[in-house]
Amino acid sequence: MLTIDIDIARRFILGKQGLWPGRRWQGIQGTEQAMRAMEYLQLDPLQIIARSHDITLHSRVLDYVPGLWEEAAYNQRSFFDWGGWLATRPMDELPHWRVIMHRERDDGPDCDPRIRKMGREHAEAIEEMRAILRERGIVSNRDFAMAVRKRTQSYRGRKDSSLALYYLWRTGEVMTHHRENFERVYALTERIAPTHLIRESDEAEADRFLIKKEISFLGLSRLQRTQDAFHRGVPFSKKTQICEALLADGDIMEVKVEGGRPVHYALAGDAEVLRDLSAGCVPRVWAPLEITTKEEVLFLAPLDPVSARGRAKVVFGFDYVWEVYKPEHKRKFGYYTLPVLWGDRLVARFDSKLERETNTYIILGFWLEDEVLGQDEAFAEALAAGFARFVRFLGASKLDAQAIHEPLLHQRVSASIKE
Repeated sequence: MLTIDIDIARRFILGKQGLWPGRRWQGIQGTEQAMRAMEYLQLDPLQIIARSHDITLHSRVLDYVPGLWEEAAYNQRSFFDWGGWLATRPMDELPHWRVIMHRERDDGPDCDPRIRKMGREHAEAIEEMRAILRERGIVSNRDFAMAVRKRTQSYRGRKDSSLALYYLWRTGEVMTHHRENFERVYALTERIAPTHLIRESDEAEADRFLIKKEISFLGLSRLQRTQDAFHRGVPFSKKTQICEALLADGDIMEVKVEGGRPVHYALAGDAEVLRDLSAGCVPRVWAPLEITTKEEVLFLAPLDPVSARGRAKVVFGFDYVWEVYKPEHKRKFGYYTLPVLWGDRLVARFDSKLERETNTYIILGFWLEDEVLGQDEAFAEALAAGFARFVRFLGASKLDAQAIHEPLLHQRVSASIKE
């Protein structure tokens, strides 16, 4: 068993996700590389300053512009989106995921029973949607007026046509052809996926794939049955058996983080990376294209896998909660607060909004973990550089930094945008 300290664990988790020691991808090709390295790009429709998945890629890809992931997914067909936990997956993984899609139609302990219930209750609408898709080629929920459809009370839609299309998507008969204002436009799978990928892997092979993908996604994983992991299709009913086989075959390894009792899993192929980090070296393939996160901070998206859903506290000692769904009086920081990564630590957070009428990016609140950083010249420069790039990414022309109360930080950040 390999033993590492918490600093190495942090750098490994950040590096696996492409966040440290700096951006190492660029352009559309880099967007594809980042999406593949991340394992999953979680998608979210909410757009306050930008959508979470676009912020996720901005923090990893030089010169990323919002929506570039759609070019990779829907024009180049390098990825497809799917799942109750909505995320992109590489298209060449489709045979493995078709095993999970098949399970969605059948009984089993590792899939959502609500999908099977949906199929039974809306069988007539599902058959109708199949016929319409064969006739029209592409279909969206908006093609069917509420007035002529059966109303439903599902969390997935208010019309039987919406649920029927969603069911066909979850069970693999249709895929997302493209999106319009983030809404899916569907087409039959054979119109989208390469023919040689429209098949199912061996079930045992798919299960091993899912376990390894989950470990790679987290970098270091305890393979806990969280709601999100369950909805990623991880076969928890067979976890122990599969992990024992993967350990015996040398596909995964056990890692101990000093100061923590639980044993984590990592991919065996990452052993050399962990040894490099333990020796104080940055893996050559992680070398940034430009500057490092010590020279320019990164802002993490609300759903970034290194910090979302309590992971920031476990890995970084940084208590982060996305408060967007909390009532205003229960928010501690703000509606759309983002963590700030400097070097290999989360050191601050800020809330903000984009005022589109004046094209002004407004910082609504800024909070340091350690007040000493408010007088740190290196941090001030890195923070200013991070905000300057972020404002360009958002397409804003002005920055209002009045909410940054530390004089040094306020001065540097304000001066970073030239009107």
